Amino acid sequence: MLAEVLKSLKDYCEREQFKGWDPYDGLNSKLLMAIPGLKDNSLYRLAVIQFFKRNPINLRKLAVVPKDYNAKGIGLFLQGYCNLHEAVLNKPELIKTFGSLQEIEKQIDDLATLLISLRSLGDYHGSCWGYNFDWQNRTGFNFPKFTPTVVATCFCATALMSAFETTKNHQYLEVALSSAQFVIHDLHRTESNSGFLFSYSPLKGHETVYNASLLGSKLLSWCYKYTGIEEYKKLARESVKACCAGQRESGAWVYGMLPVQQWVDSFHTGYNLDALNDYEQLTGDTAFNDCIEKGVDYYIKNFFEEDGCPKYYDNKKYPIDIHCPAQLFVTLARMGRFDEYKPLVEKVLNWTIDNMQSPKGYFYYQLKKGINSKISYMRWSNAFMFYALTYFLQNE
Repeated sequence: MLAEVLKSLKDYCEREQFKGWDPYDGLNSKLLMAIPGLKDNSLYRLAVIQFFKRNPINLRKLAVVPKDYNAKGIGLFLQGYCNLHEAVLNKPELIKTFGSLQEIEKQIDDLATLLISLRSLGDYHGSCWGYNFDWQNRTGFNFPKFTPTVVATCFCATALMSAFETTKNHQYLEVALSSAQFVIHDLHRTESNSGFLFSYSPLKGHETVYNASLLGSKLLSWCYKYTGIEEYKKLARESVKACCAGQRESGAWVYGMLPVQQWVDSFHTGYNLDALNDYEQLTGDTAFNDCIEKGVDYYIKNFFEEDGCPKYYDNKKYPIDIHCPAQLFVTLARMGRFDEYKPLVEKVLNWTIDNMQSPKGYFYYQLKKGINSKISYMRWSNAFMFYALTYFLQNE
């Protein structure tokens, strides 16, 4: 069943050429951004973003929002095809479903080349990536299109490392390793608990988010693996130390340090665990293993219902977001604990396929009380589920 589900998703994404819409791309509307006097109004911009994000009916064609590449989405696809290559290499019978190794390698090269072309332009110290839309939050924080983030950069750079391992094309590795300089020199640092948190981006604001800082540590840990540069390990540890100190005794992490960031959600918890595990495995530093174990225990016990339904928050079920089941598969696979929780992951997979996959192959964005959002979003839903299901396939 899994191979058929993944194949239908793969076929859909390839037909779309990996371009699509995003929950947050409202400000890409050529129609709504052409209204005189409103383009630069912060309340209007926020309203546009929220209208498209929350509306269960997709009005993007009417508003002239083009489908486009999203760098993080391309990074997720690239990692997924690298995983698929390994799965087919280990199980040649999968060639009938997913194509030959040569065909998959061609897709990897095409995606890696595209991803390199999508790097953020500007006076940055290393390779970095952002999103293909302007974004703004409730406090008026404005995030221009293609501003690089540590989140997108981590996913893109580590995918290029995997592409190097698969193809042995050294350009992919060189581009990826340069991203360490972006983390070190372009991100801000907020001191906390004898360590610090890396900021989300080079812009002021959004500087105390645990998962963002840990993804910075994860990226530096991968760069340390390839280079042996001790500075990378040292800085990764300072961020890990601060983030582990911010973990609650229960094993939970709130999203960030600010009063408005005090929720606990599923997929960002998964990001944290994945990043901490990579730090431990790549640097050999086991000092934070207790934090990992507490985090895993909290994650498994608080975000998944008995029937396999994934919860968004630890204390609230809705909205049911496609990121939540997807990140479970990724986290457990990357931590080497897939078999330990096999009954859970199988229940979650079955629930997700039954409730969140379209007959056309793509996956829905969110299920809510009452009206669901079944719009196909390329980065948020399809790239992330493709990436996640390839990890599942490797461990099946």
